[in-house]
Amino acid sequence: QVQLVESGGGLVQPGGSLRLSCAASGFTFSTAHMRWFRQAPGKERELVASISSMGSTNYADSMKGRFTISRDNTKKTVYLQMNNLKSEDTAVYFCNALKLSSSYWGQGTQVTVSS
Repeated sequence: QVQLVESGGGLVQPGGSLRLSCAASGFTFSTAHMRWFRQAPGKERELVASISSMGSTNYADSMKGRFTISRDNTKKTVYLQMNNLKSEDTAVYFCNALKLSSSYWGQGTQVTVSS
């Protein structure tokens, strides 16, 4: 059974940092393409960052220079380091795994940026 479990969300002040984690199980993590999405209230889910099985990364323009996606295949975990957070980063952040023709989602973790 595929499971993606996100953690690390919470309340942070503007300019602060958080590191999200997504622990995977039930599939061969090392060959999966991993992505982070987010969904703010009243908005569509949007892609934040992705990392291929070979470690190539891509970011949405508004996250470049502030967010870093990484993976640890030995721990079957993907991370999202978020720095210089802004109020507009407030959203539920979801982990996604692409494996062949299948797409798997975690339950999400809330990130709130507020003073």
